[in-house]
Parts: sequence; C-alpha cells; structure tokens
Amino acid sequence: MIESPHRVMISYSHDGIVDSIVGIWDPTECERTAAWDMYVELITRIPVAYVRPGEGSLRIGLSSLYKLFDASREIMRQYGPSVARPRDEGQLSFGYLSIKVLDLVLRPFMMKWHPLLAEYESTKARSDSPREHERKWERYSDLDLAMNEVREALMQYARLLALASEVPELIEKGD
Repeated sequence: MIESPHRVMISYSHDGIVDSIVGIWDPTECERTAAWDMYVELITRIPVAYVRPGEGSLRIGLSSLYKLFDASREIMRQYGPSVARPRDEGQLSFGYLSIKVLDLVLRPFMMKWHPLLAEYESTKARSDSPREHERKWERYSDLDLAMNEVREALMQYARLLALASEVPELIEKGD
C-alpha cells in the first residue's frame, strides 16, 4: 500500500511471517530515471505481469525473477552512488529500496524454492514435458502460492516506482 509518492510501505510474506519495508522517499531526478528503468524491468517479468492460474511455468517464473538481481545491479551501477544516498536522516533512497526488495523479498524466496524445484526437475522422465512434470510435483501449489506472495510485494514496489517515475501504472492487475 502506498499512501503517497513519498510514503513507502511494501509488505511481504515468507512462510507465514509478514513484514514490511517502511519509510519516506523523496526521489531526486536521477532516482526518478533509475526508478523508470527498474519499473520497466519489473513489470515485464512473467511472474509480475498477471498470469492466469494454470498458465505459465514455475521454472520460467523463477528464472525471470532471478534476472532481477542482475537488472538491479546494472541499474545501480549505471546511475552511481547518488541513487543510494539519503538526503535527510531516515529518508530512503532508490538504492536502499532496491537492495531491500532483493534481500527481503526475492532472496529468501529464491534460496528456498530454486533448489527444491531443481531437485524435483532432476527426476523428470523423458516422456514428460517440463510443464507436465511440474504439475505433478507435490509442492507445485506451495510454490505457486509463494510466487503469488512475491508478486504481491513486487506489485507494491512497481506502484511505488511508477509514482516516483511520474507515469501511470502500465501493468494489468488481473482479475
């Protein structure tokens, strides 16, 4: 939930524990441009764009989310240290928000689910397609639910980035 372009509240959940990234962000022009770049990266990811239940692939979703680490690093390097410096005590920066989303939302999710899915994928019979095999996994629904929780947090982040970039939301919200 974002109350204004300057108040940040990104709620996330992992394994039933709910927490949030909270603070004030008054982006500089450079941060606005970096926010636009991150917004484009974020909303074009398969698990962030709305995917109807039963469509898509867990592996493709995980791989797409993993690429956000590289995209975040690239954007922060491109815009330099100025996007990581808060201007007033207690104020957040683009760099801080980017790292917190990676460390608190994506990293725990990836560290748990990537190895579990990889281990299960190693049991695939030649006759099964990857998608058929995924759907047979006893943890399929668990990972799908966890991916939806991550999507919700990333949508909050995307809304914040859209506000900072001064653009309308460009992503479909789903049903």
